[in-house]
Amino acid sequence: MLNQKQNLLRMIDGQMPEYVPINSFGDMSKPPLFAGAMMFNPSILGDFRGPQGGYDPWGVHYTTESSAGVVASIPEPGNFILKDVTKWEEVIKAPAHFKDWDWERAAKADMANIPWDPEQSIFVAKGWDDFFQQFIGMMGFTEGLCALYDEPEAVHALLDFMCDTVIDITKNVLYYYKPEAYYMLDDSAAKQTPFVGREMFEEFFVPRYKRTLDLVRDAGIPVLYHNCGRCEDLLPPMVKLGVKIWDPAQVENDLVEVKNRFGRQLIINGGFEFKPKDIQAVTEEEAREAVRAAFDKLAPNGGWIFSGMVQSLDFMDPKVQQINAWIKDEAEQLSVKVYR
Repeated sequence: MLNQKQNLLRMIDGQMPEYVPINSFGDMSKPPLFAGAMMFNPSILGDFRGPQGGYDPWGVHYTTESSAGVVASIPEPGNFILKDVTKWEEVIKAPAHFKDWDWERAAKADMANIPWDPEQSIFVAKGWDDFFQQFIGMMGFTEGLCALYDEPEAVHALLDFMCDTVIDITKNVLYYYKPEAYYMLDDSAAKQTPFVGREMFEEFFVPRYKRTLDLVRDAGIPVLYHNCGRCEDLLPPMVKLGVKIWDPAQVENDLVEVKNRFGRQLIINGGFEFKPKDIQAVTEEEAREAVRAAFDKLAPNGGWIFSGMVQSLDFMDPKVQQINAWIKDEAEQLSVKVYR
């Protein structure tokens, strides 16, 4: 039987896998399917997304929010650096430290800290082409979304300036880190709908994505695309750009329709969300049946990676851990049976 890396590479090539891959977050008992992902950043970008917050290379201040022990870093509310997009040239400057960055030294240091079994895991490096998130971080949602409508020329000019900087990052990440896959993260959707329509998405953001992803695709490196929420409307242009794997593929999307539309051209990573009303009352059979239902829905004809757990922010709760153990066990059993 193929190991998990061989099986995934087979899927990326558009072939039928031997079994359903399982992407289990937090399981340290075996090598991860994706080494370096999902939030690995090259050190040139800093660690502002970490639990301590900080400043991104444009000067946006990130602060932290905590819930049930889970810490998230977000642009500081009400403290946005760009008030008027028509004056962006007065505010947004190319990061000074980019000019003399020692890429070779940095790549060696960064990769030394990544747990990676080259026989079992695909090494994934992330670039900096999250143009929607960067732009909204500069202006905030209200002013940023209004600027797309009110000042399109200024927004285009700003995004082009950002993209010119990001292109250099992308080239160096590909050359010095030599990833086996490239991770593009840009959350441009909410739980029920995208923040921008398909037309606006294709006008402002897709052309800039294309400039970076063309480099990745020309290097023969598969693209992983992260977009939370109901973002299925935005997938067609991304698949056209060469996206091979989409995560977290949340259930608010019509995942069966996505499978029918793209077939094995797009691998769905996710599609399982167990949301019981009362976690403490969940039985083992309920948890296992939820996994079986996901396999029945998304496993046929390949193109699916199982990823998910019970919905909870308290991962240390003994009941949550027990439910997740049931989920993991059922998924591992079904994984090797479903295509036999």
